Amino acid sequence: MNNIWIFGDSAGIDFNIPNNPVPIFSSMDGRGSCVSISDTSGQLQFYSYTNGNFRTEIRNALGDTMQNAELISGKNFYNTLTIVPFPNSNSKFYVFLHAFSYGLFYCTIDMALDGGLGGVDKKFIGINNDEMADCLTAIKHGNGRDWWLIAKLSNQIPPNRLNKFFVYLITPDSIHAPIVQDFNDARDGDFQKLIFHPSFDKFMQINTAGYMSEFDFDRCTGAITLNRNIFPEQLSNFSRFFWEGAYSPNGDIFYVSTTEFVNQDTAYLIQYNLLDTNIALSADTLDAFVNPIGTGAVRLAPDGKVYFSRAYQCNAFPSCAPYPDSVRNVYNENLSVINQPDSLGAACDYQPFSFYLGGKRSYYGLPNNPNYELGPLVGSACDTITSVGLEPSKTNFSFFLYPNPAFNQATLNIQTLKPNKKATLSIFNNIGALLLQKEITLQTQSIDVEDLPAGIYYIQIQTELGSSTEKLIKF
Repeated sequence: MNNIWIFGDSAGIDFNIPNNPVPIFSSMDGRGSCVSISDTSGQLQFYSYTNGNFRTEIRNALGDTMQNAELISGKNFYNTLTIVPFPNSNSKFYVFLHAFSYGLFYCTIDMALDGGLGGVDKKFIGINNDEMADCLTAIKHGNGRDWWLIAKLSNQIPPNRLNKFFVYLITPDSIHAPIVQDFNDARDGDFQKLIFHPSFDKFMQINTAGYMSEFDFDRCTGAITLNRNIFPEQLSNFSRFFWEGAYSPNGDIFYVSTTEFVNQDTAYLIQYNLLDTNIALSADTLDAFVNPIGTGAVRLAPDGKVYFSRAYQCNAFPSCAPYPDSVRNVYNENLSVINQPDSLGAACDYQPFSFYLGGKRSYYGLPNNPNYELGPLVGSACDTITSVGLEPSKTNFSFFLYPNPAFNQATLNIQTLKPNKKATLSIFNNIGALLLQKEITLQTQSIDVEDLPAGIYYIQIQTELGSSTEKLIKF
């Protein structure tokens, strides 16, 4: 569901073909915040972004403004949007966003509207009236069904060193009141970022005052605990201006971009070895660049590589958003790529401006998409939801699945299905979302599972005798 990225000036990337991402085109034109979501087959469902007029656009898969999506205000920063599926639904979604001035809001999307292209059925519903920082993120609950939404305070009035987190639980029936935690060790400014570790039990927080700390996150309770501080926040003599970051796939390395700020006209892309006894001293500068090349987002992509966007600032930030058509160059028509991000130093194979966007252009932002494929925290106290009412069951008929577990293909045998009679085959994932439904007429039927991620699935057969369900494990 993170297979399609939409960003920048009409740019996008399709990651559906392993090891061969391809540039695609979109209707987006925004310098910062953007999100996109695909269905289980990897096809784009919709995307959202905030443009230079402080308006949040929600567009369908055709690139048209979604039904009833007009006149939604939004803050034009860089990580102020995220999409969260409704728990127990494969057709309804939340779009969470920051308002232009103050507050955290959401719209709801129903993909059944407008002939399947989707529409907004509720919009601009407020859940927090505070000013929010530029680091909205979401992660699936340890039960594999619900979600956590994490927001941060932005308070520009001193004293503002609260480092305040708001953690919202999203369940099938509600968005619950937030869990609020203060750590009192960093300012609550606009430009903070939260980046989840590939294990999803911790995240890195960075900000433009040079703060970098790793926090533990409990997916069962939503509790946040400070694990280690790598760089304390600078209170004077500013020299570190952390902007965006990404973990390596194995989680042992952290990549961070800095920005030109205050007394520093050079921005950097830096690699840190998180296994080093002194992480701060392990810094390896991979790239350095000066205005008019602006720093951008750093993202771990579905292909296991790290992508880095830049903007071309035309020496007058941010007047180049939107770009004049004449402003086209190697800096904004390509992304930089770290091809081997699990390796240190030159072995990481950092290649600046190496992914061509097909004539479209990047700005500062890349999609702020959570991990939609994340499953339950197996064996934890909250791993209590396995099938959402789809436990293996039999009425007055049964069927067999073999091999089980399966790798590429399973065979279904319904001994009681009479000749010329029809049955309905349905496949559900482990949170009850319907993945496939079709009619079958044969007692023995092959089921192709090659493209399904490893996990637990439920095969349900409906006949004139009733329904029966069996569990299928995909390796």
